[in-house]
Amino acid sequence: MFTQFGATADSLSKASSLMFRIGTDAHLYDDPDDVNIAPLLDSKFDSEKCEALKRLLALIAQGCNISNFFPQVVKNVASQSMEVKKLVYLYLLHYAEKRPNEALLSINCFQKDLGDPNPLVRAWALRTMAGIRLHVIAPLVLVAVGRCARDPSVYVRKCAANALPKLHDLRLEENISTIEELVGILLNDNAPGVVGAAAAAFASICPNNFSLIAKNYRRLCETLPDVEEWGQIVLIGILIRYSIARHGLVKESLMVAFHSPENSDSEKEGSETYFGIKERTNDIGRVVCESEIAEMVSRSYLEGPDKYLSRPCSERAFSFRDLSDFTSAKSNDDVKILLQCTLPLLWSQNSAVVLAAAGVHWIMAPKEELKRIVKPLLFLLRSSDASKYVVLCNIQVFAKAMPTLFVSHFEDFFVSSTDPYPVKALKLDILSLIATDSSISPIFNEFQDYIKDPDRRFAADAVAAIGLCAQRLPNIASICLEGLLVLTSSDVDIASMDEEAIILIQAINSIKTIIKHEHSSHDKVIVHLASKLDSIRVPSARAMIIWMLGEYNSMGHIIPKVLPTVLKYFAWTFSSEALETKLQILNAMVKVLLHAEGEALSTFKTLLNYVLELAKCDLNYDIRDRGRLLQKLLSHYKGTHELEESTPDSTLPVLAGHLFGRETKPIPSEPLAYRFYLPGSLSQMVLHAAPGYEPLPQPLSLICNDTTHESNMVIGMKPPGNRATQSESYETDDANSVSGSLNEESTSGYNSQDSKTGSSGTHGSHRSGSVSDDDEHAGPLIHLSDSGNAHGNQLGPGFYQNFDSNDLGELMSIKSLESWLDDNPGSTHNPVELNNVCQSLARISIGDISSRVKPKSYTLLDPANGNGLSVEYIFSSEVSSISPLLVCIQVTFTNNSVEAMSNLQLIEEVSSMRVESSDQVLTSDESSKMSVNDVPTLVPMEEIAKLERGQVMQRTLQVRFHHHLLPLKLLLWCNGKKYPVKLRPDIGYFVKPLPMEINMFSIKESQLPGMFEYIRRCTFIDHIEELNKLESPLAKDNFLVICETLALKVLSNSNLFLLSVDMPVGTNLDDASGVRLRFSGEILSNSIPCLITITLEGRCSELLDTKVKVNCEETVFGLNFLNRVVNYLTEPARL
Repeated sequence: MFTQFGATADSLSKASSLMFRIGTDAHLYDDPDDVNIAPLLDSKFDSEKCEALKRLLALIAQGCNISNFFPQVVKNVASQSMEVKKLVYLYLLHYAEKRPNEALLSINCFQKDLGDPNPLVRAWALRTMAGIRLHVIAPLVLVAVGRCARDPSVYVRKCAANALPKLHDLRLEENISTIEELVGILLNDNAPGVVGAAAAAFASICPNNFSLIAKNYRRLCETLPDVEEWGQIVLIGILIRYSIARHGLVKESLMVAFHSPENSDSEKEGSETYFGIKERTNDIGRVVCESEIAEMVSRSYLEGPDKYLSRPCSERAFSFRDLSDFTSAKSNDDVKILLQCTLPLLWSQNSAVVLAAAGVHWIMAPKEELKRIVKPLLFLLRSSDASKYVVLCNIQVFAKAMPTLFVSHFEDFFVSSTDPYPVKALKLDILSLIATDSSISPIFNEFQDYIKDPDRRFAADAVAAIGLCAQRLPNIASICLEGLLVLTSSDVDIASMDEEAIILIQAINSIKTIIKHEHSSHDKVIVHLASKLDSIRVPSARAMIIWMLGEYNSMGHIIPKVLPTVLKYFAWTFSSEALETKLQILNAMVKVLLHAEGEALSTFKTLLNYVLELAKCDLNYDIRDRGRLLQKLLSHYKGTHELEESTPDSTLPVLAGHLFGRETKPIPSEPLAYRFYLPGSLSQMVLHAAPGYEPLPQPLSLICNDTTHESNMVIGMKPPGNRATQSESYETDDANSVSGSLNEESTSGYNSQDSKTGSSGTHGSHRSGSVSDDDEHAGPLIHLSDSGNAHGNQLGPGFYQNFDSNDLGELMSIKSLESWLDDNPGSTHNPVELNNVCQSLARISIGDISSRVKPKSYTLLDPANGNGLSVEYIFSSEVSSISPLLVCIQVTFTNNSVEAMSNLQLIEEVSSMRVESSDQVLTSDESSKMSVNDVPTLVPMEEIAKLERGQVMQRTLQVRFHHHLLPLKLLLWCNGKKYPVKLRPDIGYFVKPLPMEINMFSIKESQLPGMFEYIRRCTFIDHIEELNKLESPLAKDNFLVICETLALKVLSNSNLFLLSVDMPVGTNLDDASGVRLRFSGEILSNSIPCLITITLEGRCSELLDTKVKVNCEETVFGLNFLNRVVNYLTEPARL
């Protein structure tokens, strides 16, 4: 009616697409031939240049050739705009090899950008120079990489490590040693991001130059949990190869233990442990099979399966040298630290990292500790189908070599309806490998359901799995045969070959295999199958039944009786049978004839003559040839006229008997021809050596200088005063370049348990106020100071008296950066402008609040689960006198039951202590000489002999958490019963108070910018309730209430030192903006300072916007600590 308001489908579609394109760069793909691109590139406005460059990159993404714009793009490389420069670099990387002459014109700009103060620009310039890949500029790129390998910025050094493989690809033979030297420098870096990139460069450039690893082995192991995930995979491979080349195989591991002379005696004694080879009187072959597979796995890992399988069987034996050539996981520190540092990675979020860590333990860990890898691998089965398939391929290898690992977890391999076929097939194979007499019943119930699956190929695999279980467990062979015979009872036609016929063929094949292993007691099974020949019309199935009749024609007393009838049936149906069935009929008749005696012999001769005559006239030449051959071989049995006229050949009867008359013997174990590759590798998936695959190095092939190795054994164990050199290289990272570090950094890789501590003293638990104010009445309430002078006072005459030479070296690092960049120090800063932004602060003294600190209490065992026993714990601010790695925890036991309790004790669930006596007591004198590896996980607790009804007792635990995110599993014994409990760590007590002066705090804070500074915002509300409790607004200052509430919240959840409380001078009485609290602490494991600054914004009576800033050299620890502080600040106050 109103056509002007009408809308067609086309117009609506255009309008909809237009709405979706608003705010996006979709318009860049509209016009590939836009003539406005060239003028935009020459524009004087950076925004127009960005628009043109984005259009060019969009055209590159579409596959268009736009190299004609190269000269106009190159001249913009000198632009001061960061966005323009980045886009130009991307364009140059794409077309530099096609336009080398023009690309060389921009080299001067790249070299100039390598000296830019912004680390992002330096990194982009290096990436572009390395990506050009022209031999002409290779020397310049090498110099640039060498310079950037020593850059103060972590990101630039990481780009230098990524550039080394590109340089190596140019085949610069004369510079190989220089490139390898740069790899060694980057491997010695302190930043985990650089180490991961350097490990990838090492694997690409010099994977066998283990001397570079020997210098940094301990440092690399300790850094491993902090490296990015894909770098962890590469680094794990490097470390395990070095460990084997340097120390050899571990004699307690699976690689050696099955063949070790030490273990051979114990296996013969029949001692049956969970992880040993379980010998069975009725399954002797299984022991040999597992041992052979374990040997094949170890030799394939060391030599490669191609080389191993190419040797004759007699030469495949494991060649043993003296046991001194092998190392021990219990005494070798390098092996222990590798296993210890890869243990947290078993629970990584990356499936590839978990597989790589599991591979280390599979190859290096003692057999009794291999159970550690089981649950992480099973947890990966909950991931995507692709990851699940990769994990199952590796579990299949583990189950073949050591089935007992997964025996108790067979339910995890039950097939789900959503699993794809490859995953289902692998699960079936694993189930058949780990099935035992105790678990076979539920597994068979699953197999029965699988046989009904709509995917008949999978159903056939389930039938095959039943046959494999019957072979491995002879006790249930008869049960398996009954089930398989049921499957042969259904009528199957040739037309259904692709569906039900597959099930039938597999069922008969499984029956055939079972009978092969023990055929003396299964004659009735063969007769039953023969009676089903009328209903079984599938040629392959009929052929297998005929083979069994011919092969076992003399077995028992039933088969010889039915043979004449069955052979007559075969002669009658011979002409209508398929090719494979006819061949088996001919063979079966010959076998029966050779074993026939008495009256049956003449009957069999007649039947054979008849069938041979039919074979002569068959249309298939294979049948005709087979018939002629058999007639010639058996001429002496038939007594034909032709034989009488010729001279008999005495060799024909012998030949016929050799071919058809031998008694079939039970077949031995199948020949082992498995192909095993390293766990987690692509080669293990495709079952052939993928490009780049290398087996493990030969054990003890690396000869190192022991003195050099030992001198670098514990890298990173520096005295506290020497830490300046570590932080010196990070001081000038731009804060904006790592603004997104909180979202990008992983929080699951911190491990500092093997780092040496630098301080042995203990401090007060919750001290408050400044260092000089020990008593709240000793000085005035408010101290006036100037925030700008926090750094300005450094120019005072007594400033250098507060620091040692190392701290002075840290202060000089800014000048070293400026000299490295060839810039004028301080030329970009105006002192007048800095003084104008200074803000005066009043320092508030809130007195001693340590008595009001109430640590948070956690429940270890509630009365409902503990039969009336309640166990709670709080983290103590006390510092352990045994080792700084130990965290003190106060545990409270309460008896809420009506009866007394006795013998209460907390112990570790899986003890890792290696002491000779359980009654050993650790004293402070003995602990002074205790190494890091000797520190126990749990110091033995004093046992509570008796706990009366309603009684409350306390004990102090000293615990070593191996990771600040993972709980510690303990066992609580009470009245002879054990209760599994979990002790969850609190990262707030992984530090201890660190008293310091205000100016020292400011200096340390200025030395930890950029990637060592982490900031988050949250909302603080606890002060509102405290303000409402005041009887009158003038009863107490609002600022004091807010500061006390905030300080108590922090000190009740973290073991820190309250350094100062500052507020702006001249501010509104109801405005808390600018209030600042500063806390300081020291990480227990390595004495690295951790500085916390909390700044408030907002009105006193409202919600306060809280900014929390943490400065710490330990990146992952600092991020996790920041998250912990923000979490408890946002929690409501406890009543």
